[in-house]
Amino acid sequence: MAEEIGPEKKQPLAEMTEDKHKKDTPMASPYAPKQVGRALCSCMVFFLLLVGIIALVVWLVYRPHKPKFTVVSAAIYYLNTTAPPFLSVTMQFTIVTRNPNKRVSIFYDQLSAFVSYKNQAITPPVMLPPLCHRKHSTVALSPVLGGAAVPVSVEVANGLVMDETYGVMGLRLVLLGKLKYKAGAIRTGHYGIYVKCDMLVGVKKGFVGQVPLLGSPECKVDI
Repeated sequence: MAEEIGPEKKQPLAEMTEDKHKKDTPMASPYAPKQVGRALCSCMVFFLLLVGIIALVVWLVYRPHKPKFTVVSAAIYYLNTTAPPFLSVTMQFTIVTRNPNKRVSIFYDQLSAFVSYKNQAITPPVMLPPLCHRKHSTVALSPVLGGAAVPVSVEVANGLVMDETYGVMGLRLVLLGKLKYKAGAIRTGHYGIYVKCDMLVGVKKGFVGQVPLLGSPECKVDI
């Protein structure tokens, strides 16, 4: 016996419109904008962290140390305090500077030196030639300072006369300039350097030449 087929059911108009809208709407991307932003942020954080770690390792390996300066000898060739307020003096100092860095070289520019007494300059500044300080090396400098008359206070002039009478004179050798570090292909910018060497020297009125250093003063270095 044949099965009776009833009339076909018609799909409601609302459902037809919804199905058509679904077909016409493009498929959403599996990568939402928020997920892409998070991925970019994660990559950026990882990159910055990697750069920071590399910079830290380089700094630990090539970390530069300050150079060391020591005065090893002094000489007084001329000292005239008889024409105040002007003072004429000629001195020479031998300074040994050591670069303690095993991987870093030091280059000095615009280096000058002068002598002071009671915080007042008694010689005009003298420019020194550029200096290349190779890694883990030692260099000796022997600048001659003075030669020109310098105006000084009465306190300085009287103090030098008294020290010359007592036989002991307190002096300060000052070096000023700029330096930069070099490690392989890496070069730093310029840094200011200030070196002060306080010392006591034995003097004798009328004596000219090498004078004894009372101790071996190591200088203070500020960069």
